[in-house]
Amino acid sequence: MSLGKTHPATAAEIAATLADATEDELEALLARYAEDPRAQVRRACGVAQRRVEKQRAERVRVEGMYGLMRELGGDGIVLGLDEVGRGSVAGPLTVCAVALPDDPKVWGINDSKQLTPAKRRELSGKIRSVAQAIGICHISPAHIDEVGMAKAIREAMLGAIEDAGIEPDAVLIDGNPLHIHPKEKTLVKGDARVACIAAASIVAKVTRDDLMVELDSQYPGYHLAESKGYASPEHIAAIREHGLTPIHRASFCQNFLETARLF
Repeated sequence: MSLGKTHPATAAEIAATLADATEDELEALLARYAEDPRAQVRRACGVAQRRVEKQRAERVRVEGMYGLMRELGGDGIVLGLDEVGRGSVAGPLTVCAVALPDDPKVWGINDSKQLTPAKRRELSGKIRSVAQAIGICHISPAHIDEVGMAKAIREAMLGAIEDAGIEPDAVLIDGNPLHIHPKEKTLVKGDARVACIAAASIVAKVTRDDLMVELDSQYPGYHLAESKGYASPEHIAAIREHGLTPIHRASFCQNFLETARLF
């Protein structure tokens, strides 16, 4: 990065340059100003050096997630699966399946619960732009009530695999064994450890959150956009006041249900 000046840069200018520098620019700038004795520059270099170290650690973390994806899944097409909405009292259970190439890597991927909504949305777009395949399956509240959550999860996983439209060489699933696919492997906390499972958790979360915002407009007063269908105090109070709607899981609501089903 050039300061655009022919005279020596002030300490404030150097500090601003370091603060604004991209990841690719930082190491060269740190080398350039390593011997500058001015206190403001030394402080700015210290902050910049911590940024570099954090960025390196983040790259190592993500590269490790891609490495474990290949270690578990082999060299072929690896589908990662994860679910969202298991514990909510309204809205669907959503499962996403994602196959990622080794490159380009999606830097920043992680368990969706570790990310801000804005970061999840940004990464979801990047995942969709590079993924080899994406499949999504929603299981309705009524069907969850009918068959129970264990069977609903298995059906959703199979539905997401089918929706992906490819024949996977490996299927990696977050959590415990489900015995749904002959090429299945499971890993507890896989959404924080395996690239394709993390990608599935992010896309599933963004997809379901958007759906809950849409349902909020159809069923106002239940705070679905904020709670995403989970049992927040406001959501529970609305159920007690107004009763259940078709998008509620009646089997999940008995402990705080005081009125009859609304529809």
